[in-house]
Amino acid sequence: MIIKNSDAVAAKTVAVAGANRVTMRLLLGPDEQCPNFAMRKFTVEPGGFTPHHHHDYEHEVLILAGQGEALTPAGTKALKPGDVVYVPANEMHQFRNAGAADFEFICLVPAWVHAPCTG
Repeated sequence: MIIKNSDAVAAKTVAVAGANRVTMRLLLGPDEQCPNFAMRKFTVEPGGFTPHHHHDYEHEVLILAGQGEALTPAGTKALKPGDVVYVPANEMHQFRNAGAADFEFICLVPAWVHAPCTG
């Protein structure tokens, strides 16, 4: 069993095209020998957003703090603490901060998304 505090994990800037004012903490994943899932905590500062993108794996999201929006194929949906989101593989999506405080959420993805490079 692994127990640690999420605040002890270094936050790294999400430095991909289309992201603005977003950091991520890789809480659990391949470094901890987690075989199936990686758990990430995102913080989106006021005015910030993740890229509008899609990928070939699903992910699940739990909203922790702040006010946000999910841009979905069906339009923009408001998000608040306690909301959960399922994003199917290959669906276009984006998360945006819609408030004056940090917007925080946990995101689960397959562990191989964060597997170390092997060559």
